[in-house]
Amino acid sequence: MKPALAPLLLGALAVPAHAQQGTARPDLPVLKEVTTEFPKDREIEARVLTATVQPGTTSPWHTHSAPVVVYVLEGTFTLELKDREAVHRKAGEALLEPVNVAMRAANHGAVPAKVVIFQASPPHAAFLDPVK
Repeated sequence: MKPALAPLLLGALAVPAHAQQGTARPDLPVLKEVTTEFPKDREIEARVLTATVQPGTTSPWHTHSAPVVVYVLEGTFTLELKDREAVHRKAGEALLEPVNVAMRAANHGAVPAKVVIFQASPPHAAFLDPVK
């Protein structure tokens, strides 16, 4: 190798491949959690929803038959769980909601909580089931 090329090649190797110009790559995971509760069916439907939870409000109590991932865009999101400790997440954080556990979304903060909700479930399955 010619000595003049060595600094150029070494400089290119010092920069990770994903950081080089023209290569798109995601950031590190916001949430990485293992579960055995994903549905197993012939077809699975991907659902992506958005929601805004206003300060001082809650959703009705409900359950999910398939895991739900919530990513918080703005504010603070609280997941209240029956017989379990509530889970709080702020902007930039995510959580995996448990399956078949009574829960409700809440906003105990002073600003709206904006979230993106992800669920993979059989197409015929309801997104949520109200708790009576």
